[in-house]
Amino acid sequence: MTVSLHRSATVLFQGDSITDVGRLVEPDTPLGNGYARMAADLVRAARPGSGITFVNRGVGGDGVADLRARWREDAMDVAPDVVSVLIGVNDTWRRYDSGEVTSPEAFEDDYRAILTQVRDGLDAQLILIEPFLVPVTDEQWAWREDLDPRIQTVRRLAEEYDAALLAADGMLNQAARAAGGAEHIAGDGVHPTPLGHRLLAEAWAALAGVERPRS
Repeated sequence: MTVSLHRSATVLFQGDSITDVGRLVEPDTPLGNGYARMAADLVRAARPGSGITFVNRGVGGDGVADLRARWREDAMDVAPDVVSVLIGVNDTWRRYDSGEVTSPEAFEDDYRAILTQVRDGLDAQLILIEPFLVPVTDEQWAWREDLDPRIQTVRRLAEEYDAALLAADGMLNQAARAAGGAEHIAGDGVHPTPLGHRLLAEAWAALAGVERPRS
């Protein structure tokens, strides 16, 4: 499934630090320095003069409950035509680094709440990006027990809400094997390297009908 970016459309990127990537601390880079900016650059290059506006509202450290809490101001009030969401890895990470547990049921409830607001309140298309983990330590392999059900939830919600799905987890783990190790894709297993961000951006742009650059 692809999304249609009409002329003068507004595209909203939402998520955590993987989407933020400096946009909150660097006022000259409102789209950050990661996949969101790279994807916008790819679309603009393919469709010059289209007047498409890209907005980034990612906030580092957010879990899905945080996203829900700021959804009115940072999503609905933007009135986007396309809403792209990448959230979930912090809900897993906090379990292992600070003992804060977000149950699969709570994760789905919060995620469903934001998607329902988009469906009922906006005439917007959805892009859901799977949360992902590219393990760099033996300990991180154990995180899969917590993260994998969240990935399945996102896949199920994409089907239910007729959203385009970016299957990032498998894509980035496969890319890590091709690149010679996880550290080439996500240095700490969670935050993408420039290569990891580029792969996400290319996959995102492909969902918008932009051909992947030839390597």
